[in-house]
Amino acid sequence: MSSKNNNKINVPEARAAMDKFKMEAAAEVGVNLKEGYNGDLSSREAGSVGGQMVKKMIESYEKNL
Repeated sequence: MSSKNNNKINVPEARAAMDKFKMEAAAEVGVNLKEGYNGDLSSREAGSVGGQMVKKMIESYEKNL
């Protein structure tokens, strides 16, 4: 089974902003995220970063209602 990355950003110009957002979320939950490959993270750590990103996006959306 080959691993293929399907995480494509629809707006390529947004990549830098998304990377910055991901790093901020990781810092907030105490995960040591580095630029590039982060395959040494546990599933729990990676999930906590993604969960924090979603939480912040929902908060932002609700604030702008």
